[in-house]
Amino acid sequence: MYEVSVIIPNFNGKKYLKDCLDALLVQDFPSFEIVVVDNGSEDGSVTYLKENYPQVRIIALKENTGFCGAVNAGIHTSQAKYILLLNNDTIVQEGFIKALVQDIKKSPDIFSCQAKMLQMHDKGKIDDAGNYYCALGWAFADGKGKPEKNYNERKKIFASCAGAAIYRKSILNEIGCFDEEHFAYLEDLDIGYRARLYGYENWFCPNARVYHVGSGTSGSRYNLFKIRYSSRNNVYMIYKNMPLWQIVLNFPLFLVGFGIKAVFFACKGFGREYLAGIKNGIQISKKNKKVLGKNIKKSRIWCIQFWLYKNIITRIL
Repeated sequence: MYEVSVIIPNFNGKKYLKDCLDALLVQDFPSFEIVVVDNGSEDGSVTYLKENYPQVRIIALKENTGFCGAVNAGIHTSQAKYILLLNNDTIVQEGFIKALVQDIKKSPDIFSCQAKMLQMHDKGKIDDAGNYYCALGWAFADGKGKPEKNYNERKKIFASCAGAAIYRKSILNEIGCFDEEHFAYLEDLDIGYRARLYGYENWFCPNARVYHVGSGTSGSRYNLFKIRYSSRNNVYMIYKNMPLWQIVLNFPLFLVGFGIKAVFFACKGFGREYLAGIKNGIQISKKNKKVLGKNIKKSRIWCIQFWLYKNIITRIL
C-alpha cells in the first residue's frame, strides 16, 4: 500500500501531461502512486498515457464530471494514508512530495497542507499562497502576483488550493469528500471550511514548490463558465457552512461584497452571467438540505467568523 496517492484530474489536458508527470516521476519520496483521472477527454489523453506512462494508474471516466467528480473517483479508489491533489498544468519541484508529507505529519489536527504555487511564466511571483474567504463574500488567493520571496514562512491558512495540496484521508472519511454539486470552483474552499468547522487545520507549506500555468482547463482567468460557477458556488457554500444566524449577521456585508463584484463583472461584460450564477446558487441551496455536523461547536463558528472579519483587511491590503 502506498503512503501517498497523487491524484491528477485531466480534461483535454494532453499538452500538459508530459511536463507534469515527468517532474513527479523523479521525486525522491519512496512510497507514492500517480493516478490520472480522465474526465472524458477527446484529445487522446488516455491513449497517450497508456502508450507513454504505463506506471501511471488511469481512471477513465466516460463524461466530464468536473473537478469534484474526478478527484472523488480517485480518492474512493485509494488506500493511501494521504491524498495529494495536483492540477495537470503544474510542474513540481525537487522534494515536493516529501515536504508536504513532512508538514501534514506535524499534527493529527492538520487536514491539509498547500504548496507554494508559483506562476509558470513569471517564476519569481506567487500564483497562490493559501485560499481565504472574507465576510464580504469574497474568495481570494493570498499573494497572487507578489514576489515569492515574501512567502517563505509556514502559516495557518483558511483553506488549501486543491491545485497542489495534500489531505489526510482519515479526515476525508470523517467529513466527506468534495461536494460534487460544486462541479468546479470553490470546492477546495468549501472542503477546507468544512474541515475547520470540525476543528481541523489547514496550513501553507512554502518548502513544497510548484509552477502553475493557471486556467489550464477553463482557458482564461475570466470566462462565462468560470464566472457563473464561481458566483453560484459562492452562494451555495455560504448556505451549506453557515447557520442561519451567521448568514443574517453577515448579510449586510454580503450585499456590499456581491454588489461590488456585480459592478466589476458588468464592466467586463459578464454582469449577466454573474447574476445568473447567484440566482442558480439560491436555487441549488433550496434543493439541497443544510446539514451541519453534530460535533460542530458554536465556538468554532465564532472563531471562523473572526477570520472572516480579519480577512477583509487581508484582502484589501
